[in-house]
Amino acid sequence: MELLFPLLILALLVPTFLGIRRQKKEMHKVTELQDSLRVGDRVTTTAGLHATVAALSDATVDLEIAPGVVTTWARVVVREKLDDTTGTSDTTGTSDTTDTGTVSFGKDDDTDPPADRPVEH
Repeated sequence: MELLFPLLILALLVPTFLGIRRQKKEMHKVTELQDSLRVGDRVTTTAGLHATVAALSDATVDLEIAPGVVTTWARVVVREKLDDTTGTSDTTGTSDTTDTGTVSFGKDDDTDPPADRPVEH
């Protein structure tokens, strides 16, 4: 009975310690990513925005989301750096999907949709 209390304390402290350790490792990875950002890097934000780094400061990053459109974001929103050539994350490797590079703008687009897709009139 006298060993029950120390075992209970140990059972509560070990998972807490391991969780804190895991969180510190993740924070270290995020810090390394923030420090490795350079102008011209392709990045993804926590909101899912794909952009190119246009300028950097200590707390903010200017992201070019379209040619000539630059927005200022907090530096901590950058989730991952993308590979320049394929547009995939550096950490996940290459993507299995292919991108044709075309964008459909709706009804005025005169390109033919894929055969398995319904046509809107």
